[in-house]
Amino acid sequence: MRVRRTLVAAARGLGLALVAHAGSVVLFVLTVVSMALVAVGVGVLTTPVVVSLARLFAHQRRVWGQEIAGLRIPAAYRPFPPGLRRGPVGQAQRCAVLLRDPATWRELLWLPVDATAGFLLALLPPSLVAYGVAFVLLPLFQWVTGLGSEALGWGSLTTDRPELLFVTPPLGVGLLALARYANPALLRAHFQLAAAFLTPPKTELTARVARLTETRHDAVDASAAELRRIERDLHDGAQARLVAMGMSLGTIEALIDNDPARAKELLGRARESSAEALTELRDLVRGIHPPVLAERGLGDAVRALALRMALPVEVAVELPRRVAAPVESAAYFAISEVLANAAKHSGAEQIRVDIHHAGDRLRIAVTDNGRGGAVLRPGAAGGGAAGGSGLRGIERRLGTFDGILAVRSPVGGPTLVTMEIPCA
Repeated sequence: MRVRRTLVAAARGLGLALVAHAGSVVLFVLTVVSMALVAVGVGVLTTPVVVSLARLFAHQRRVWGQEIAGLRIPAAYRPFPPGLRRGPVGQAQRCAVLLRDPATWRELLWLPVDATAGFLLALLPPSLVAYGVAFVLLPLFQWVTGLGSEALGWGSLTTDRPELLFVTPPLGVGLLALARYANPALLRAHFQLAAAFLTPPKTELTARVARLTETRHDAVDASAAELRRIERDLHDGAQARLVAMGMSLGTIEALIDNDPARAKELLGRARESSAEALTELRDLVRGIHPPVLAERGLGDAVRALALRMALPVEVAVELPRRVAAPVESAAYFAISEVLANAAKHSGAEQIRVDIHHAGDRLRIAVTDNGRGGAVLRPGAAGGGAAGGSGLRGIERRLGTFDGILAVRSPVGGPTLVTMEIPCA
């Protein structure tokens, strides 16, 4: 088992050495040249592409570190702001975000280190095995072929000093024994070197933990508020109607022999109450998790929601696949809240909803042609195209999934509400 681990580590080390040397050198040169060309404008277009390739390269090293060495190397990239335009303007905005991201500079510093020290650490495991086997078999090789160490590219070492043929086998055995114990540790050292450069500093991790703690509290508060709402709706709606229907049935039972006409009238009212209670229960269930959302996905659920709106809503959906059910639910209710706020506050005549994937994120844009003036601020009382408190509630809902909300609503309109939720 240990011999197999040694050979596997040697094979992996050889692959890592080739990838580290070639990939890191190429990406470092391309990144530096692209950043230098930012001054003349060309780099604005090329830098986002090159940096994205460098991030994919670093991400693959993180994956291998987890799989091979059991070492988790966290990443902390700053997200792109919502509402980035397409074309050269959007590319320039992406370039600015990437150049301000500390993770970009950590990876740029890591690439030359990976091409040198990382390359050597990965090359040592296959080198120990290769040289160990060569030293052990050198006397046999020379006896069979009649060739000395010149055939192996080692010069005339054994030809000039044939007594070394008695030294190389023990030396080879020593190298193989060292490889047996050191190869896994050398691979782990390779990934630890990468982690030393790619891991974000504690300040970033602390801010991340604080953000997650805040969103966890928001999720708990939102869950408790939702349970209270369901309890209140059941108590004030369906439960009250069912109690009234039970009392009506008791009265009908008393009147059915003495006053059949009155009993028949009360029976009709009881049937109406049962239908209304059933409708309220269906609305309550739909408010918890709409059946169309579970059965047909986010796109059809939003289209069904748009049909129930009092003003026309255009829906455009481009989703190659369904996302996780919790993300679908959060997106659906966030869209529902935005549409309700727009219909109530904006005075709009038309609303458009765009839903699509942007990389590993679900991006939603809701646009209305209303009066504008919506402001996203904590504790706002409302107003404009969408109340500030309503938008704050949507932000808390999305924050549970590490999502973001952005609002652009100049006075006079139009209003654009953009939401992004990670869905990788």
